[in-house]
Amino acid sequence: MEKNVDYGASCDSITTKNKRPVSPSVGDSSAKIRRQLMPSVSGRSHRDSKMANILNYGSEEESDKEEEGITQPLGAPRMARMLMDEEDEEVERGSINFTLERPSQLRRPSISVSTPASPTPVSPTPVEPNNKFKFDWRAFPMSQFEPHLRREPFSQINCGPTVSFTNPYEAFISIWNREIMDLIVRETNLYSQQLATTMLENGMIRPTSRITRWHDTNVDELYTYFAIILAMSLVVKSHAEEYWSNNNDIFNTPGFSTYMSYDRFMLISKCLHFSNNVHYNSELLTQPQDKLFKIKPIIDHLNCKYSELFILSQNVTLHESFTMRKGLLDNQLIPNKGPTIGVKIFEVCESKTGYLWRFEVYVGHDISALQEDNQISGTIPSLVLRLLNGLEHKGHTVWMDNFYNSPALARELKVRGFDCAGTLSTNRQFVPSELANISEKDMIVGQVVGCTSEDVDVMVWRDIGKREAFISTYHGVSSTRCGETLNPSVVLDYNTCMGVVDRKAHQLSMYPIERKSTQVWYKKIFRRLLHASILNAHILLGNQLLTHRKFRKALIIDLLSAHGTRISISKTITKLHTPAQYDLIKSGKTDRLKRKCAVCGKRTITYCKACNVAMCLFTCYEPYHNSH
Repeated sequence: MEKNVDYGASCDSITTKNKRPVSPSVGDSSAKIRRQLMPSVSGRSHRDSKMANILNYGSEEESDKEEEGITQPLGAPRMARMLMDEEDEEVERGSINFTLERPSQLRRPSISVSTPASPTPVSPTPVEPNNKFKFDWRAFPMSQFEPHLRREPFSQINCGPTVSFTNPYEAFISIWNREIMDLIVRETNLYSQQLATTMLENGMIRPTSRITRWHDTNVDELYTYFAIILAMSLVVKSHAEEYWSNNNDIFNTPGFSTYMSYDRFMLISKCLHFSNNVHYNSELLTQPQDKLFKIKPIIDHLNCKYSELFILSQNVTLHESFTMRKGLLDNQLIPNKGPTIGVKIFEVCESKTGYLWRFEVYVGHDISALQEDNQISGTIPSLVLRLLNGLEHKGHTVWMDNFYNSPALARELKVRGFDCAGTLSTNRQFVPSELANISEKDMIVGQVVGCTSEDVDVMVWRDIGKREAFISTYHGVSSTRCGETLNPSVVLDYNTCMGVVDRKAHQLSMYPIERKSTQVWYKKIFRRLLHASILNAHILLGNQLLTHRKFRKALIIDLLSAHGTRISISKTITKLHTPAQYDLIKSGKTDRLKRKCAVCGKRTITYCKACNVAMCLFTCYEPYHNSH
């Protein structure tokens, strides 16, 4: 039984041998191809028998009728490689050493490879599934199949939005529909009652408390609340009360108070809730369910809607985003990210548009899912397979960075009908030690060194100033000319596919919805998910003439027009500005509640009833109202 894949450990030395497949031309007939590739009984090696079973594990056998229709080189299907004869593939044994059209005088590192004395013929017997993780690394053949012939056939049609929309409002409410809004309204109204009861029992309610003015919310008011949050990301101010300031100056924004008062906005923000606390039972929940209980209904709903409304194209990207937050969840320290400390969210996005198709909030490793007899039961492989669940055998290509990639995961994805490519950490298990030990000093700029194990390719490329390692299931050592230089095709494809996701992160960072500091972590996650929904709705609309910013402005106007109610000026002036004193902390004592003055910062017992703001009566009361 193989050991579990330990992503932090270096691999052992790997015995390899070199082979070069003979690729038939496109014009050969299918009968000629089979004669050329048909192996003899005495020439089949033990490795070929094992590899044939490995490559076919998890796939249905093709019928003779399907094989007769082949009229092109047999490089792409995994079935074809098992037919190659040892005699047809025999090449000179030596070192794994190659280049991409580089001058012959350049020095290249030599990687010695040991080979067995002679193959031992064995009978073709079934191979255990775990043998698919036995990698037989060899040099790249001199004659290689084209990458598109090795790639999994893509079976999806009509990729993109599954429903057509005519305006931003329709695209948005397809995600945040009536069902989820009714749930939020119900849980928010229930939580407001629970909160008021708790504050009353603990003696925390005063006559001036906002919670005493609470009345049940509804779907229309909640949509209006969403529109105000989105508007705050376009008109950025430091403090929430500044949006409702009555100052007659250039910073005045009267539109916010037209649709909702400041006290009502703060009340909804305080009572916003998504899951009933009564149903919480930590003994019946797993670790992820326990930590995400407060926000779980929103996560489940959005994951369902995102995948329901969009069909992914062939290239998908797996990466992570961050929400700046320090709190109860497992925070991550990532120095090269914008928010260096925050909550990590793993995302599957389409590489073409950046559409967020599925996500998972990181809440720590769930060790209960680990299995000693499963090569891919590690936390990272399990995460990747969960995020890609439902996309098997459709021909998607998954682009990942070195945080996720490994030879074992690449082989498992290939068995499940995926291709994968991206950067690689050479200390992963099953990476040849010959490649892992190559340093930047051993290579020259532009040099490529690598090896292959049938459907998994590993290579090291020396770029200007650094050494990069890549893994792919179909690229091989194909190259693409970029200006006057020749670069590996996997590098250019990787930069193209990952660049769209980076642009998506940049678009979201321009509208900081979740910038508000809060100790309630699940409301921070909620704002992040609402933020991502706007970009998804923009992609669903598909209007190329409507930029991201214009889309947001149009959506805010549509939400307010459909659900907002204007507040008359007469309703906004409900109280006269009169001074008052805070109540006693305890009856029978002279101690009074003190708060910091809004003008001078000193602690005082007086405040304004209409403004509900603490201020010194004789020195700060008049200056404060003159400025406001």
